[in-house]
Amino acid sequence: MTEAALKSTTRQIVVDDVFPHAPEKIWKALTTRELMARWLKMPMTGFAPVQGTRFTYQTTPAGQWDGIIHCEVLDVIPHERLVYSWRSGHISNAGYGAELDTVVTFTLSRVANGTRLRLVHAGFVFPRNELAHKNMSGGWTQVVTVIGVIAGEQA
Repeated sequence: MTEAALKSTTRQIVVDDVFPHAPEKIWKALTTRELMARWLKMPMTGFAPVQGTRFTYQTTPAGQWDGIIHCEVLDVIPHERLVYSWRSGHISNAGYGAELDTVVTFTLSRVANGTRLRLVHAGFVFPRNELAHKNMSGGWTQVVTVIGVIAGEQA
């Protein structure tokens, strides 16, 4: 094993919030393509909340990476859990656009005053994904807030 491999660690991002909306409203914001594009602020194609569905997000390219984030729905329990893979970057890139192979999990739990939404984005390998982890930590915190706002707009 190389010295770099011995020094690598895996980390995750966790964002947990409670919103005054029913799980059905949060679920709609999480799984409706048009609403997803609003909270993630990236164009997406092919999403459906069905296990095995492959879809993509498009962001800013870097180096050998074309900016496409490849995802696959891994698990769906309506109004409770959505899990998908998140793969992006290129092996030749360092920093922004470095190879990334992670999993995003949204868990919804009914609570007395609404719904608890917990996001876990796991599998960041340090040091390779340190910049992605740093950037996405703040990004996911903002995204979860916007999901709550969008859910509140739904009839």
